Amino acid sequence: MHYELPVVAFIAATSLLLPLTWHWQAKNVAILSIIFWLFVENIIYGVDAIVWGNTAEVKIPIWCDITTKLIIGGQFALPAACLCVCIHLERVASVRAAHTTLKDKKRRNIFEFVMCFGLPVIFMALHYVVQGHRFDIADGYGCRPTTYFSVAGIFIVYLPSIVLSLACLVYAGLALRHFLIRRITFAAHLASKSALTTSRYMRLILMAIMQMIWTLSVTSFSLSYTASVIPIRPWTNWADVHSDFLRVDQFVMGIFPQRVQTAYYVLWWTVPASTFIFVAFFAFGKEAVEQYKAAFSFCYRLVARKDKPTTDAWPSQSNTKNQGLKSFQLPLHNIAEPRLTRSDSSASSTVIQSPTSKYSKNGMERTIDTTASYTHSHTRTSLESRSDADVTFAVYSPSSSPVALRFPDSPLYPPSPTPHSVYTVPSLSAFPQPPTTTTPTSPRGPPPQYYRYSSRF
Repeated sequence: MHYELPVVAFIAATSLLLPLTWHWQAKNVAILSIIFWLFVENIIYGVDAIVWGNTAEVKIPIWCDITTKLIIGGQFALPAACLCVCIHLERVASVRAAHTTLKDKKRRNIFEFVMCFGLPVIFMALHYVVQGHRFDIADGYGCRPTTYFSVAGIFIVYLPSIVLSLACLVYAGLALRHFLIRRITFAAHLASKSALTTSRYMRLILMAIMQMIWTLSVTSFSLSYTASVIPIRPWTNWADVHSDFLRVDQFVMGIFPQRVQTAYYVLWWTVPASTFIFVAFFAFGKEAVEQYKAAFSFCYRLVARKDKPTTDAWPSQSNTKNQGLKSFQLPLHNIAEPRLTRSDSSASSTVIQSPTSKYSKNGMERTIDTTASYTHSHTRTSLESRSDADVTFAVYSPSSSPVALRFPDSPLYPPSPTPHSVYTVPSLSAFPQPPTTTTPTSPRGPPPQYYRYSSRF
C-alpha cells in the first residue's frame, strides 16, 4: 500500500479552496470549472487509495460506476477549460473588439459552461461505446475506467484531449504575441477592455500553457504506453465489444513487472500534479494574499474579543440599571449662594412661599403678593460673579413647588404653632444647611414671609 497517496490527494483537494473565494467573486466560469473537476478527481483518488489500499475486492460497485465516468469527464474538462481561458485572453488582448458589453459577457459565460461541463458529459456518454466491461480494480489505486483499445477508442478517449490541448497552446501563443506587440501600453489596453491587470493576465496564460504541456505529455505517454503493451484490436460489432459487459477485472499490482507498476504509479500523479500547478499560480497572488490577510484579521478579532473580560463586553445588570436611571434623571436646581435661611420654622418641614400665597384670617381669604424681583436680581448677580466650580446642584424636590397652602384653623383642635403645607420635605437633601434656630409664630398672626429664589443655567 502506498500510504502517501491518500494524504497527497486530500492535501491537493484542500489547497484548491485557497483561491476559490476570489475566483468565485470574479465569476470566471472556466477557472471555477478547473477547481471543480480537480477537486472531484482528487477526492476520488484519495477515497480509492484508502478503501482499496491493500485489496482488489469489489466493495462499492455503485461508487466505481460513478467515479469511473467522472474520471473520464475530467480528462476532457481540464483542457477544455484552459482553452476557454486562452480564447478569452486572446480576445481581450486583441484589437478586434473595442468594448465588451453585457451581452458579450453573457454569451461568453454560456460558451464556457458548455465547453467545461457540457462537453465532458458528452464524452462520458460516448465512452460507453468503447467500454469493453464495467470497470477495473487495482489494489492500492481503486476503481479505474476501462477502454476497448481500438481505433474507435483512440478517437473517443485519447484524441479529443490532445486536440483541445493543442488548440489551447495556439491561442496562448496568440495572446503572448499581443502582449509582446503592445508591451509598453499593455496595462492601459487591458484596463480599457476588462478588469484584468498585467500580472493577472500573465498568470492566467502561463497557467494554461503549463497545464496544457503537462496534459499533452501525459496523454501522449499514456497512449504510447498502452499501444506498446496492448495491441490495437479490430472493431467488429457492438455485441462483440460489449460481450460480458458486467464483468469486473481485478488486478493485484504485485504480479505485474516493475515497469508496469512504475507507469501506473506515475499516471496516478497526473491529477495531483495538475492541482499543484494551478495552486502555485493563484494561491499566492496579490488577490489571494489579501484574502488571507482578511481571514486572519477576522480570526484575530474573534480571538481577541473572547479574551476580553466579560464586564467590558457585557455590562452587569446593576450597571445597566444605573445607566437607565441616569438617563431619566430629574431636573436640577441651583442651591448656590445666596442661600436663604429660615428663623421661624422647624427643621422637620420646609415651605417655599410662592409669589401669590393664600392664608385665612378671621374666616376670610386674603391674598398677599410677595415680591420676587429683589430675589431674582440678587441671585442672578451672585451667580454671574461666581465661577462654574462654585455652583452646586441638587435634585428637584416636590417642596420646590411655587404654591404652598395653609389650612384654616379648626375650632375643635388647638392651632398648630407650625403652618402645615401640602408639600413637605421628607429629608434635608434639598437644603444641606437647615436652620438651627426657630422663632415661634403667633397662631393668629400673618404667616412668615419667605423669599423665593431662582437661578438660570
